[in-house]
Amino acid sequence: MVWIYGGAYKLGHAGSPGYDARHLARAGDVVVVTLNYRVGIEGFALLEGAPANRGLLDQVAALEWVRDNITAFGGDPGQVTVFGESAGAGSVASLLAMPSARGLFGRAVAQSVPGTYFSAELAQDIAVEIGKEAGLAPTAAALSAVDPLELPSAGERLSLRMREYDDRWGQAAPTVTPFSPVVDGEVLPTTPWEALAAGAARDVELLVGHNRDEYRLFLALADRLGRITEEQAAAALRTFAPGPDGERAYREAFPDATPTELYERVQTDWLFAMPSLRLAEAQVVGGGRAHLYELAWPAPGIGGVLGACHGLDIPLLFGTYEADLGNLLFAGSGVPDEARALTERFQAAWTGFARTGDPGWPAYDVAGGRLTQVLDAEPEVRPYPEEVSRRLWETYDFRALPLLK
Repeated sequence: MVWIYGGAYKLGHAGSPGYDARHLARAGDVVVVTLNYRVGIEGFALLEGAPANRGLLDQVAALEWVRDNITAFGGDPGQVTVFGESAGAGSVASLLAMPSARGLFGRAVAQSVPGTYFSAELAQDIAVEIGKEAGLAPTAAALSAVDPLELPSAGERLSLRMREYDDRWGQAAPTVTPFSPVVDGEVLPTTPWEALAAGAARDVELLVGHNRDEYRLFLALADRLGRITEEQAAAALRTFAPGPDGERAYREAFPDATPTELYERVQTDWLFAMPSLRLAEAQVVGGGRAHLYELAWPAPGIGGVLGACHGLDIPLLFGTYEADLGNLLFAGSGVPDEARALTERFQAAWTGFARTGDPGWPAYDVAGGRLTQVLDAEPEVRPYPEEVSRRLWETYDFRALPLLK
């Protein structure tokens, strides 16, 4: 099992204590490999004189190393599963679509897939602004003169100003990360949804899902829980809801929602929930097999206000309740028995899937009831629980984000 960490494509490393895989490896009797890949400008900025998606190419290189060397560590090169969360899940989805990654793994787990993939035109425009922040041309040759320890600061300065570019960068601007996989036509020929629907990964078994309240984490970190105004909710609906009547459709679908709930719901759907659901559907359309889950158990920390927020699956999967994000999600609550039981279920499902392709619940099937494993205090298999959102996004086409002008 090869773990790919998240971090908005601009931060993170495999040595984070929250990713300590010893418990997972012992529980499932599997070999777990972690890897580092370039992030930020070095990994994902589209620069003249350097290949696109260098962070993804690092992951391919690591998988080639696994293929060639894992036998010496007790692993089976014919039984490789990639798994990742957030930007790591976006990386997994990208690998499914990349010709250079084919044959390097047979199973994939994508936890909270972000819907953000950049068109080449958008990525080039963002690179120009990164270059301006560094006072240099947006080329590999020019930026190579910058101390590698100082280079990320140019990207961070742009992150703080991205909302100034709403009219050019559209939905990418509010994400405040100038980095995502680039649909460059070569390293990443198409978006994962298009690739999977065309059968690019039909031979790879897929486990994919999301958390019920993904965006609530970001509201909490910004101290905005319960503080979203009607105007802010309306702006988010206009920006992210699908279709020309998206705002009206969301308000009619969730008539009793507060401004904060609407703001959170539409961004949960746009950024993580619907991209994850649609990845499963694209895999099925392309002739492959997918299993779908939703994590619905609420984080107990801070009085339970975080819900089943983004990142909660990490401490539950690895059993690292007091490390990194787990310090927040379990703050002041201890580790309840429900959490430990969910960890056992996560680990059994993930390692069982890695061994056999079966996580313990039926495959997702549009005609067969859209059965989904809902991970809660009392886990159950049921039709996809976010049916209202699913219908709102049913005809939406997840494409590479464009440059508007």
